[in-house]
Amino acid sequence: MSVSQRVGTDHQLARLLQIGIVLEEVVEARAHHHYQSLEPESASDPDIEDLLADAAEESATHRERLEALIDDLDAESIPFEDIETLVEAQYAQTKPEDFDGVLYDQLCNEETAYKFYDDLVAAIEASDARFSVDRERLLETLRSIREEEAAGVEEVTKVMETRE
Repeated sequence: MSVSQRVGTDHQLARLLQIGIVLEEVVEARAHHHYQSLEPESASDPDIEDLLADAAEESATHRERLEALIDDLDAESIPFEDIETLVEAQYAQTKPEDFDGVLYDQLCNEETAYKFYDDLVAAIEASDARFSVDRERLLETLRSIREEEAAGVEEVTKVMETRE
């Protein structure tokens, strides 16, 4: 299932929303990993601490919002393991240690999430399918999450600029 395809059924939509949930779990886990691995001298950096805490909190909120949409769909859930495999293959090919620093990894995470939601909104807008969830509520929720991810990209970039 690719986000680049038009979304035509509740089942496809549920699967894509589940991918969003797993993607948010990846972002949250990586933020937590980075927070735990901060060097003692970095641990006193409130900008980085706040950035990581906000990312984890935002991801948890996004998951709740996506779960609420899935609950309203007339579709069966896809096994978590199948979704996790899709996310890993498509969006989580790197590990936290693959980046030169916490901020670069966090920027990659925020950009990946933004791109996913941007593609998902475009795929839904390109579709004339009728879903069992209110289309305007669906798009409003996804656009809001996308904008929060864009703000996250900007926030990480600002913190990075202060470190140069």
